Amino acid sequence: MKEYLIKAYAKVNLGLDVVRRLPNGYHQVKMVMQSVGICDELILEKLESGIVLTADSREVPLDGTNLIHRAARLMQKEYGIGEGVRIHLRKNIPVAAGMAGGSTDAAAAMRGMNQLFGLNVPVERLMELGVAIGADVPYCILGGTALAEGIGEKLTALRPMPDCFILAAKPEISVSTKYVYEHLDAEGIAHHPDIHGMVEAIGEGNLPGILERMENVLEAVTVPTWPVVGMLKDRMLALGAERSLMSGSGPTVFGIFTGKEKAEAACEQLRKENLAKQVFLTVPVGAPQV
Repeated sequence: MKEYLIKAYAKVNLGLDVVRRLPNGYHQVKMVMQSVGICDELILEKLESGIVLTADSREVPLDGTNLIHRAARLMQKEYGIGEGVRIHLRKNIPVAAGMAGGSTDAAAAMRGMNQLFGLNVPVERLMELGVAIGADVPYCILGGTALAEGIGEKLTALRPMPDCFILAAKPEISVSTKYVYEHLDAEGIAHHPDIHGMVEAIGEGNLPGILERMENVLEAVTVPTWPVVGMLKDRMLALGAERSLMSGSGPTVFGIFTGKEKAEAACEQLRKENLAKQVFLTVPVGAPQV
């Protein structure tokens, strides 16, 4: 195989709880993650040597700081790959959006190199390696619906989320994940999301049970600091969403719809307004097959 194309799917957090701040500065979390149909594409091609990264977006760094580059270098080193690789990124997932765009690209690079070079590395081993790139990378390798614990690297695959429509909107601001976690009073959280109950509802295929437990404790920092996030949540509900939530540390907000027509009308209306720069209508997707 000389060339391989792989899709890198975005994620949203159906529930996000922070259990406590760890002595090393990281946070112990409990989250339900869900892949959605918004995706980047990576085209991998063998070279004689080195790593060459190109992209169709100017927002993406192309040097060794890019998580794709780091993931490719990790795979070369770990498996003694003597050949090089050229990776071209077609960017569709919003940058710095709370949708794991960089992490899912890194995950796709690892999975892509596994295929391109015929390594036959089990998914579980790729996930173990991926945590060295970032806490969300193991989940992005797994994909689908999953419970994430620890710093996000302890994963339990769950039954696929029931069918629904997801309207995602990213306002024209950037939110620093580091800033949000640094300003979160982890020990002072008065109410924690019912993640256990959500996992049970997912296991039962109970969409209303999932929706009523959708919460994100990071909103306590992001919404007061960037009010447009709260405005988008309210707008989603006004346009007919069953539930609306911020994804990750933001600023992307998503709403869950059960009917296609209502979701399409809400998407069209939101695109006419000025609250969000990028608006997507999508659906949940399952775990990748390779």
